[in-house]
Amino acid sequence: MILRAEGVSLGYGGRRVVENLSLDLPPGRMTAILGPNGCGKSTLLRALARLIEPLAGRVTLDGADLGRENTRQLARQLAILPQAPLAPSGITVAELVGRGRAPWRALLAPWSESDNEAVRRALDAVSMTQQADRRVDELSGGQRQRVWLALVLAQDTPILLLDEPTTWLDLPHQLEVLKLLQARNRSAGTTVISVLHDLNLAARFFDYLVLLGDDGLVATGAPEQVLTEENLRRAFNLASRVLPDPVTGTPMVVPL
Repeated sequence: MILRAEGVSLGYGGRRVVENLSLDLPPGRMTAILGPNGCGKSTLLRALARLIEPLAGRVTLDGADLGRENTRQLARQLAILPQAPLAPSGITVAELVGRGRAPWRALLAPWSESDNEAVRRALDAVSMTQQADRRVDELSGGQRQRVWLALVLAQDTPILLLDEPTTWLDLPHQLEVLKLLQARNRSAGTTVISVLHDLNLAARFFDYLVLLGDDGLVATGAPEQVLTEENLRRAFNLASRVLPDPVTGTPMVVPL
């Protein structure tokens, strides 16, 4: 499924943060959206998920205007993990993750074994099975982030949209989450589109990068095409050296 922005302009309260952006998000790939604070990364992701309406242009899924898609059908095609989501007070881990099954269940339909299995798989994937009966508000920030990731995994969609999914996680758990997303992409062909801040983790785990700057789109393509010293200067006003990662050979950004 091809998700595409066509001449999209986005903003809030009369202030435009994205102007006339056209972009194809390649299906079955791991795409990271990068750029400085305030350049519109999260705004773009929200538009790709139909959480906000473009001021101009449109977002399409396989050529169909996202704004005209049936909400339930759309929720079976893509799932989004926004920044800093809030859980209802007192809800348990398993109950929250179970909400990811809503698009697949008819109104008043009984909970099924397939729903149970989807929740179990999602909790196991993020190593939170043992916490299933705990209240979400009792968990650490990192644990809560893993529960939210489990919710979008339980939704079982071909496209995942993630806004800084490694927020609140220490480095080992950041690597764990990115390896999980990479495995999901490789085993199921899931399209993963994520806003990230860490350029080196993006280069290591994502095969397609979108680099935004204050003046719009700077570059798209493979990590070695996008993470160049000139592009980083344009996007971040950052003086840097780009060297091969000694472990993976992917680009590694060293600020000067």
